[in-house]
Amino acid sequence: MAYKIALAGKGGCGKTSIAALAVRYLLHRNMTPVLAVDADPNSNFGESLGLQPAVTIGSILNDFQHEKIDIPAGMTKESYLEYKLNTTITESNGLDLVTMGRGQGPDCYCYPNTVLKKFIEGLSDSYRFVVMDNEAGLEHLSRKTTEDVDLMLLVSNHSVKGIRSIARVQELIEELKLPVKKQVVIINMVPVAIDELVLNEMKNLKIKADIVVPEDDALFRFDLGQKPLTGLPDNSPAVQAVDALLDNYLNTAAKPL
Repeated sequence: MAYKIALAGKGGCGKTSIAALAVRYLLHRNMTPVLAVDADPNSNFGESLGLQPAVTIGSILNDFQHEKIDIPAGMTKESYLEYKLNTTITESNGLDLVTMGRGQGPDCYCYPNTVLKKFIEGLSDSYRFVVMDNEAGLEHLSRKTTEDVDLMLLVSNHSVKGIRSIARVQELIEELKLPVKKQVVIINMVPVAIDELVLNEMKNLKIKADIVVPEDDALFRFDLGQKPLTGLPDNSPAVQAVDALLDNYLNTAAKPL
């Protein structure tokens, strides 16, 4: 079974960038194969990794929902769906990507999430690591899309609202008794030092930052130029911060397949 890394936090906190830096860490240390999972309906994890999904789980389910399919003779609908879901895997050297995409209708992502969860569980044995970039908010937790996590990266931007969001995620994990082995708090995009107002909120909510990721012009430029963050240089401050964090948890986390 793969070692699973998942991310949670409010919108705009930089979860996707941190997820991409986690993948970079694994690739640069030959801790492969890695499965990247974009579980956000507003999919952009692939862009941060330099991978373009040809098809998403949501689009395949929409085809099935609206009967735009011609099932080959001798196949059941379930077996054909499984076959089609395998076409959502975007492959590259040491790294594959699965993208959820939009659900059936403008606001419904429940069924795609359920299918994604089952599909990823079936794939996990083929990978050493799974890195799952989730949608903003708490829905993926309440739907239990994010389960059996070895390392949960709770990401906040440099704001009081971000810290409060982290507190709500922690409360929900406890309330739902989700099987998360380790929770790590990341304060992201910090300009120089954490502001006193943010520190006070952390103190009030009994939240301790495991790592602070500074603002990084190189990361900003790569993102602006639509370059994969896996290509960031070793001297990038954000790379160094995430590398230092993962060194503490992943050196003995998973053995080769």
